Amino acid sequence: MLLNIYKGVVTVLFNDFLKEPDEGEIISLIADLVKIPSHPGIQKQETGVAERIHRFFRGEGIDSEVIPVVDGRCNVIARLPGTGGGSSLLLTGHTDTVPPYDMEDACTMKIERGTLIGRGVVDMKGALACMMLSMAAIKRSGIKLRGDVLFAGVIGEEGKSEGTCALLKNGLKAEAAIVGEPFGWDIGIGQKGLEWFECKILGKAVHGGKQKEGINAISKAGKLISAIDEELVPRIESRVHPVIGESSMNYGMISGGFQPSTVAGECVLQFDRRWIPGEKYELIIREYEELLEKLRRDDPQFKAELKVMDSSLMEKGFIHEAMELPLDHPLVILAEKAVFEITGHRAEKKAFPAWTDAGLLSTYGGIPTVILGPGDPESAHTAKEFLKRSFLVPFTGLYSLIAEKFCR
Repeated sequence: MLLNIYKGVVTVLFNDFLKEPDEGEIISLIADLVKIPSHPGIQKQETGVAERIHRFFRGEGIDSEVIPVVDGRCNVIARLPGTGGGSSLLLTGHTDTVPPYDMEDACTMKIERGTLIGRGVVDMKGALACMMLSMAAIKRSGIKLRGDVLFAGVIGEEGKSEGTCALLKNGLKAEAAIVGEPFGWDIGIGQKGLEWFECKILGKAVHGGKQKEGINAISKAGKLISAIDEELVPRIESRVHPVIGESSMNYGMISGGFQPSTVAGECVLQFDRRWIPGEKYELIIREYEELLEKLRRDDPQFKAELKVMDSSLMEKGFIHEAMELPLDHPLVILAEKAVFEITGHRAEKKAFPAWTDAGLLSTYGGIPTVILGPGDPESAHTAKEFLKRSFLVPFTGLYSLIAEKFCR
């Protein structure tokens, strides 16, 4: 494989079997995916994107299927079958996006100074397009791999990951997977687990002029926060993974009372908890429950209820689990070599800063998974979500190269 760099544009030339990816074709496909809104509030949300992906694969002569999951929302899967005896590789990403928020004309992709701008370009319709065209390149070349190359465009990753959960329940199998979340040219080999909790602190609302007759839920919430900070946070942060870092928690929202002259009868505290591989979910919940019980013993007026937030609660049997892949795993080594071969860049192998479906594939599917996708994760969900076009040709070639080497 050769690498030509001309005027800052990386061009990938495959020796015998693959043609150079066409940047215009990649950009056009991304624009098509972006113009189909797939955020919450859209009827059948991701199904329009799934159908567009399905048409693409059918047009390339690649087996594809749109699969209903929930409320008319559909996954899309495709399969480039091998001749047998080889390892299978799954290329996957989510078809949903966050809402436009304050992004103007979010579903019309623009190109400014070598940068694609639009909702979903980096998170993660750009990666989906690169994956799709990488499979098309293999199909067009006529080469035969021994293992299958699979594609899955899944619903709901920005929420409860219904799409990947459904695939796993239906028996999805692969020897390895790549989740195309944006991470530049680095390789995500681990991530923290994630859960969102809500604690409702109950008081007794009375007129502010008779405050001694009431129980101020905001004051009680203050006691809870102090106890967490003093007793629990140091314990949480003492748990450190050599690659992924320390466990953590974050207070994200607090709301209580309704006016200054009334003692607050209720206060709601929402927080997220992120954990490293090796921590047990049951222990995480128990630590909070034990702290609440201690506060109840010390203060008979302290009343609080803890639950997992509805917006975070996955279906029974699944949680937002942590994951890790050893630095010397064959998939990690292959990805590292492929990145260098394509770009000359020495990829850093490190933890991905957010949660991804890699946690489900690894934990519940037993599928070794890396996170490897085009773009800067910091631009995701912003009013200027962007993807530099310089990623497009190399990443399409990268996915093809990894598939060719892994599935040969």
